[in-house]
Amino acid sequence: MTPPDPVELWTTADIARRLALTQERARQLANSEGFPVPSFRHGRSRFWTISDVEVWIAEHRPAKADQEEQKTDRQD
Repeated sequence: MTPPDPVELWTTADIARRLALTQERARQLANSEGFPVPSFRHGRSRFWTISDVEVWIAEHRPAKADQEEQKTDRQD
């Protein structure tokens, strides 16, 4: 099995940064019911596609989804 492009994957550390949470809280979310299944595993590490996580954020943390859109708008 060929792993996906690493640029398109997030770890719990990336999710924590995206949501402005601690890594421990991001791990808790990643283990919760309804969070996307990791797209790839390497050893003990789990990796999610950015799009899967962003869809979850839009559904479960809409205020955070709006914050990311505002950041993108300001950078343009």
